[in-house]
Amino acid sequence: MISRIRGELVLRDLERVEVMTGGGVAYEIHIPTTVFERLPRVGEQVTLRTYHVVREDAQLLFGFLEDVERVIFSRLLAASGVGPRLALGLLSAMSAEMLVRSIRNRDVAALTAVSGVGKKTAERIAVELSNKLDDLAFAPSSMAARTPGVEEALRALVALGITQADADRAVRAVVTERGNELAAPELIRLALARATAR
Repeated sequence: MISRIRGELVLRDLERVEVMTGGGVAYEIHIPTTVFERLPRVGEQVTLRTYHVVREDAQLLFGFLEDVERVIFSRLLAASGVGPRLALGLLSAMSAEMLVRSIRNRDVAALTAVSGVGKKTAERIAVELSNKLDDLAFAPSSMAARTPGVEEALRALVALGITQADADRAVRAVVTERGNELAAPELIRLALARATAR
């Protein structure tokens, strides 16, 4: 199995990249949007943790910047009815941490907010995986751990019609810029302004 690829980023697209290795071989790797947003510029070096899917008609590589993302992807594939494209869609719509939290909490509403995920699929993912992600840990500096108002802000933004992915990005951006001591109402106000300006 191809588990890691390092080389020059020669193509940087929203859904796929090409990485040219030192041996002169370029690999096409499918990525979630959350990985695309953190990639270096074309021409720079990148290391992707990969998951190799072999089918009768194709061999596909899926790439991630962190090991935990690859682990989540592989466990999503273990759920009934979840293929690589749907797993990639889930990791595109939410950060790894947010996705794990939604599955652990059996938050069907959050999962069905992802394009292509119906209620039955969301329920199946929640039931089959809710207890199979307990070994995954996120850095203590993660957004949710840094400020108690984050969860309240996320819920408020989603209630106002902002998608979970956009709410997550907006709140993260505000916390990064303004620090982690903001009260929830101020965090909601600033994040809402950022999310609606997109």
